[in-house]
Amino acid sequence: MNFNTLTATHISDLKAMVSEDRFSTGESVLKLHAKDQSHHRGCRPEAVIWPQDTAEVVAILKYANANQLPVVGWGSGSSLEGNPIPVQKGLVLDFTQMNRILDVREEDFQVDVEPGVVYQDLNEHLKNTGLFFPPDPGARATVGGMIANNASGTRTVYYGSTKDYVLKLKIVLASGEILEMGRRVAKTSSGYDMPHLFVGSEGTLGIVVEATLRLAGLPEEFSAAVVTFPSIEAASKAVSNIVRYGLNPAALELLDASCIELFNKEKALGLEISPTLFIEFHGPSMAYLSEIMGMTEEICKETGSLAFNPGLGREARNRLFEARHELGEMITRAHPDCRIQVLDAAVPMSTYPEIIALAKQAPEETGIKGYAFSHAGDGNLHLCLAGRKDEKGDWDLIDQIGQRLVSKAISLGGTATGEHGVGIGKRKYMLDEHGNSLAWMKRIKALFDPHGILNPGKIFP
Repeated sequence: MNFNTLTATHISDLKAMVSEDRFSTGESVLKLHAKDQSHHRGCRPEAVIWPQDTAEVVAILKYANANQLPVVGWGSGSSLEGNPIPVQKGLVLDFTQMNRILDVREEDFQVDVEPGVVYQDLNEHLKNTGLFFPPDPGARATVGGMIANNASGTRTVYYGSTKDYVLKLKIVLASGEILEMGRRVAKTSSGYDMPHLFVGSEGTLGIVVEATLRLAGLPEEFSAAVVTFPSIEAASKAVSNIVRYGLNPAALELLDASCIELFNKEKALGLEISPTLFIEFHGPSMAYLSEIMGMTEEICKETGSLAFNPGLGREARNRLFEARHELGEMITRAHPDCRIQVLDAAVPMSTYPEIIALAKQAPEETGIKGYAFSHAGDGNLHLCLAGRKDEKGDWDLIDQIGQRLVSKAISLGGTATGEHGVGIGKRKYMLDEHGNSLAWMKRIKALFDPHGILNPGKIFP
């Protein structure tokens, strides 16, 4: 695709579509929108615009499409695969001012929101209703970004990912046409499942301007435990058995000894430095949870656990999961002279011990510092690798580790990305994972965005 750069005329026309304070070509603003939280090289857009309603998004996209200007949607920039980096420059649509909670229907367990709503703020708004929006990626992600990436997180093993909570979408296509898709019902057998075509599309098919989300009831009771193991292989076996026996943990997080060492250093948690499971269950009563926790302890003992510490109170539980959510930042602080690459893959549960073993083995063989942690209950592995910023040799080794890990995941029937999306870094694996269906994805892209202006350079190799 051949795109145009923004001319003085383009800038003048776009500025006229919004109030003066909602359009910028300032260097500091462009720099803030050049890069997400990934290791991928940034690229400054030529302008940033903050729409406040659907009509403005329609006008902007119509103009950009007619003038062949690339457009990228922007939530909070918390992505980890370069998903919103404007690699073709052009225009960034920053949705932080389209952040209204439009309607809460408590009896239907539903909420209507704009794309710029931050999911933690949504749950804060809902806390007195007894309802919440379960997907929990950790960072202050916006709902629009979560829909674009099909975000998940620590609670996915029990509650599911973002796609499981999207009932209805309002989309603006590249042409400016508005599409409304989905219904406000728990299920439907009417026609194609259009909303889920857009969930996970990373803003390449259309721009979300409104979403109806399903909500869940806040759990009556919870119980949490910390379990240590002599090896990451033993911990991964326990994970497989917990899932196999249908105990349905609300969170099942596996962290290697390096992660635990960081937790102790930064949060003074006093944990045994050994591969560790954080486990949480939700249920209707403490009696029910006590029975489930007892079964879990037996499973962990059978796989060689060193210690099983149940009955964590809410404060201790919150400290653990706060540390878990801040782990990426801790790793960055621990290696000030390095860049950090986060590898993300997922496999069927039966093969989870194989992929976690490789995640431990590959960095050790190369001398690269690695931190393995995982939403273990759904087979989703993360491996953080620290490479010196100016050492090409380090990054060649990191690329080799990434290739081994993702290729292994795909060969096991898994995926190149369990939750971070394709973005820039996973494009090269798309053909291996999807085969000839990738060509049909390209046809769908061409149908909805024939000029290719929406988030160009993403998903497709």
